[in-house]
Amino acid sequence: MEAVALYYQYVLGDDPCQICIHIRIWVAAFTLLAVLMCLLPRHKIINLVAQGLALVCMIGLFERSKYLFDMENGRGDGSCEFFLGFPDWIALDQWVPFLFEVRNLCTFSPELMWGVTMTEGLLGASVALILVSGGALLVNLVGTIRNTEKTEAL
Repeated sequence: MEAVALYYQYVLGDDPCQICIHIRIWVAAFTLLAVLMCLLPRHKIINLVAQGLALVCMIGLFERSKYLFDMENGRGDGSCEFFLGFPDWIALDQWVPFLFEVRNLCTFSPELMWGVTMTEGLLGASVALILVSGGALLVNLVGTIRNTEKTEAL
């Protein structure tokens, strides 16, 4: 997702807006979480926490995508600015400007393919990722409960 966003920004010239950067931050958070989980040993509690955090990231991705979709279709009640509004201790737009710098106002999303805009694609992807993350969390939670019950029965 980040690679597609960077392609549209640097190759096609579609600069990101404030909400687009918020979406990039959620995607980066999920990506960092995935890398971290690949490096950590597998423990049930760590897996449950990570699955919960992944679900939070996907819900955040959905919320920002829905907000942008509503704004672009005249149903939104928000605004879009040229700055992220983050405090200095997490100034992502200053630390990594090539990825997180706001360069445009929220206007429209470019078309990806088959008439689907980037915002519509993000909405669909975030719903799918919520279902996958929620399903994985549910499977891990049920497995942990069953293992606990088996251990107590012994």
